[in-house]
Amino acid sequence: MNDIQNGRKARIIAVAGKGGTGKTVITSLLLMFLAEDGERVLAIDADPATSLPGTLGVRITRTIGDVREEIASPSSVYFSENMPTDMLIEYKIDEITVKTPRFSLLAMGKSEGPGCYCLINDMLRHFIDRLSSRYSTILIDCEAGLEHLSRRTTQDVDTMLVVSDATRRGIDTAVSIAGLAASLHINFGQILLVVNKVTDEVRPMLDAMVKSSGLTLIGMVPEDENIRAFDLEGRPLLELPEDSKAVVAVRAIYEKLRSGSRSS
Repeated sequence: MNDIQNGRKARIIAVAGKGGTGKTVITSLLLMFLAEDGERVLAIDADPATSLPGTLGVRITRTIGDVREEIASPSSVYFSENMPTDMLIEYKIDEITVKTPRFSLLAMGKSEGPGCYCLINDMLRHFIDRLSSRYSTILIDCEAGLEHLSRRTTQDVDTMLVVSDATRRGIDTAVSIAGLAASLHINFGQILLVVNKVTDEVRPMLDAMVKSSGLTLIGMVPEDENIRAFDLEGRPLLELPEDSKAVVAVRAIYEKLRSGSRSS
């Protein structure tokens, strides 16, 4: 994946799924492998719950939602009256982007409040796209719906991973989320299914459910006791051991994405 150069737009990978499926876990581990490969990664936490920073072991203090509110209430923003609004927004987005040696992180935060934010949203989208040009891969941890993608970026999404848990309801929801993509003004290069929290007991039934869903499966991630332990201890998932079951499974998914191959 390290072939983006000479002004080519960043590759965008979006990870979607209903709450509780573990999409943030999948996002965190994919980020780890991207960073290991030397990718210049911008991770965007688009879920208002803002749980990605904790799994990555970083702390954020302000979000895009905060910037939106500040710009909408000029009296709370300290800047020269001669500074154009677009310059202010670009400065503030750069200011709230958390930068580490391995990746950068931008949190979207809360959704819009009452009032019209159309102009501000258009400007935010423009400058997020400009920021994206500094990176080779943009990795988005999505909220449950997908409408926000069309508000957050004007770029196409190369790969959308739809994460389901190991249940019939989870698979059905994944099908619905994939269907939402058709209504957005974004081109998705490929939409792939990841089934998470899989146990040996349910695996045979899952095979049949996935086949009947019509979705393309790229991998299954087993239930991992290390994930639960790390969550309880508040430890970043980037510190999981290499032989942890989830790490091994997501690495296999990453290698398929990297090589362009898929499971069936």
